[in-house]
Amino acid sequence: MKIRCEVNGVARELELDPLRRLLDVLREDLGLSGTKEGCGEGECGACSVLLDGAVVNSCLVPACQLDGARITTIEGAGFERVQQSFLDEGGAQCGICTPGMIVATRAWLDECARRGRAVDDAGARRALAGNLCRCTGYGAIVRAALGASRRSP
Repeated sequence: MKIRCEVNGVARELELDPLRRLLDVLREDLGLSGTKEGCGEGECGACSVLLDGAVVNSCLVPACQLDGARITTIEGAGFERVQQSFLDEGGAQCGICTPGMIVATRAWLDECARRGRAVDDAGARRALAGNLCRCTGYGAIVRAALGASRRSP
């Protein structure tokens, strides 16, 4: 199946099996290894990317849903302030969950800005609820998400 999409701002035309996972397309076909596979079942959020601006688990998205889509991975532009906040606050440890946490944080901050919502602890916890961390604990991750809101975009 021929798929035309945009990945990190670059137009792509790919010939793909319609049931191939977006995660595999990103990592194996496009060499974008920043998106990690955790559980492979949509339970952990390690493989989170933005699909047309919404956070999705790329391990659950088949290629047949990508035609015309806009995909943003952790390698895309606009994650720098969130990444720096995660470093400064100790919100990353082994690194498996970190890309998904950063993607979810950016999506939440973008939504707060778009809708004029306050950036607060409860909102950060809701935004990150679909992402599991087995190493760091969530205190540093929430601090990193909140800290990113205070940085210049």
